[in-house]
Amino acid sequence: MTLAQNSQIFPTDLGPLNPVWAELILGAVLFGLTFLILAKGILPKIKRTLAEREDAIEGGTERADDLRAEATAIREQYEAELAEARHDAARIRAQATEEGSKAIAAARAEGIAERDRILASGHEQISVEREAAERELAGDVDAWARSLAGRIVGEPVGAERA
Repeated sequence: MTLAQNSQIFPTDLGPLNPVWAELILGAVLFGLTFLILAKGILPKIKRTLAEREDAIEGGTERADDLRAEATAIREQYEAELAEARHDAARIRAQATEEGSKAIAAARAEGIAERDRILASGHEQISVEREAAERELAGDVDAWARSLAGRIVGEPVGAERA
């Protein structure tokens, strides 16, 4: 038996598929070292990174949901305040319209009263002036009538004759 045959595991000839003890032991040792390096050094870092990523994704989603709920609550509060402000504005406009109507009515009534007072004062003044003018002209009417009649007739009429 040759050295190559003693180092084979299976007594039959499988060709290149028949493993050799030295290569099998070397492969097992290298696999064990690689497994230890991966299991103790790299895989915990990968697991930690994946856990952090999952936490960030799920936490981000939860935080986004919380923020969305908070934003919805704030928007509802804003809309309620806006509706209340619109209601107040409508009430203020109605009140201002009512006060404006009252002010216009009061000004109109005051203007009518002032107009009536001015008209009454004017009628009274006209009456006083008419009476004064009638008194003043009443004394002169006889003289003017005689003078006019004298001009028409061509000779003096009435008291002016001498």
